[in-house]
Amino acid sequence: MSDVMRLTGLTSGLDTDSMITAMVSGHKTKVDEAKQDQTMLEWTQTAWKDMNSKIYGLYSGKLSSMRMSSSYSKKATTTSNSALSVVAGGNAVNGTYSAKIHSMAKAGYLTGAEISTKTGGKVTNSTKLTDLGIAAGESLSISFGGKNTKIDITSNMTMGQFVNKLKAVGVNANFDEGNQRLFVSAKETGASKDFTFTSGDNALKKLGLSASVGATRIKGQDAVLELNGAKFKSSSNNFTINGSTYVVNAESDEDITITTQNDTSGIYDMVKNFLTEYNDVINSMSAAYNADSSKGYKPLTEEQMELMTEKQIEDWETKIKDSLLRKDSTLSTVMSAMRNAMSTGVEIDGKKYYLSDFGIGTANYMSAEENEKYAYHIDGDADDSTVSGKTDKLKAAIAADPELVTKFFTKLSANVYDELTDKMASTDYSSIYKVYNDKKMQSEYDDYSKKIKDLEAKLKEAEDKYYKKFAAMEKALSQLNSGANAISSLFTMN
Repeated sequence: MSDVMRLTGLTSGLDTDSMITAMVSGHKTKVDEAKQDQTMLEWTQTAWKDMNSKIYGLYSGKLSSMRMSSSYSKKATTTSNSALSVVAGGNAVNGTYSAKIHSMAKAGYLTGAEISTKTGGKVTNSTKLTDLGIAAGESLSISFGGKNTKIDITSNMTMGQFVNKLKAVGVNANFDEGNQRLFVSAKETGASKDFTFTSGDNALKKLGLSASVGATRIKGQDAVLELNGAKFKSSSNNFTINGSTYVVNAESDEDITITTQNDTSGIYDMVKNFLTEYNDVINSMSAAYNADSSKGYKPLTEEQMELMTEKQIEDWETKIKDSLLRKDSTLSTVMSAMRNAMSTGVEIDGKKYYLSDFGIGTANYMSAEENEKYAYHIDGDADDSTVSGKTDKLKAAIAADPELVTKFFTKLSANVYDELTDKMASTDYSSIYKVYNDKKMQSEYDDYSKKIKDLEAKLKEAEDKYYKKFAAMEKALSQLNSGANAISSLFTMN
């Protein structure tokens, strides 16, 4: 807010606001242009952050794991009976094994007998336990988790409160008002996770939890799996044995055959998923680099926005934002590094191999979709109409020599990874894991903030100067008019 009293042309009748606005328009233009430049920079920062996020996602994710030969050590395991499923670890040995399920892991479960009040009435969660014939002062004990807990019955304890006491011990508990039964169960499977009521015969009978009145009990038990003659025990139905995971799905008396072999489809999927993500990144970079020009477009000023609809503003800004990385030299450098690393041959045992040796290549440059000219396609890929009709050399190579395929993609991905590591190194202008000069951009943004502040101060100073001059003129005119009126009154009196 200005310290100068900004009076309009009360005496002169002049539109001083409009006149001063025109007189300081040069200063206002400088402020607007600086704000537009800062906004353009801010949008560019956002565009680069989004692009860098894609590049870093590829770098730290699939590209990073593809460098490790252990990532390709995939095994496929099948069983002769769905009662047992197996996920083989990377170190699992190919071959056929035998298994037998001796028992499944079960949680302890107690289904109470149907109960009623002393008068034969229905029981609800608000019914007092004394109404069931349990005297105040009685108690019962439950053993769970290696601890014995005593529950004292009070004169006002309700069924709902008793259920909460059981839950506090660590078991599941519920009173089913519809069936007039208590249900109590362990939260986990296994013999060690089971529970037992150890005392309180009368209370247990009245609550329907005693075997003598018909309660049904299932004891918690461990799962026992026999594998190649050796027995293994687990409190759950999952076993981890020698790096592989065995899951018991159902009880079965059958002898089960387990077959483990190299998972060629797993290696194929790994390569395909990597190329899919690589294509997404390189296509995004191509689209940004080849975007249509927005020459002549600048971020809108507040005055310009007031004259446009929201849709017009959105379209205007989108036109600019889509072109922010157009022909960007940094983007071009990163793209070239990635493309060169992918197309350069990899030497294995004295022989050089290329992606094309495995039926992988880019589409014809002239016929490829716009901004997809550097994307890779796997011959025979059923999901890719461009090459689905071709012979699948990659699958054949994996089946014939998975070790060669592993070595090739390990080295190829390492080359691409190293190129991006170099491009994302920290410098005086960029932070670690950034391919663009984020430090420099932020410094420039801060400089604009200072510049805008200075320009706005000069604008205010100019406005104040002119308002002060016009105020002086208005005062002089007012005084002149006062003097003229005084003289006129003298002539009138005579």
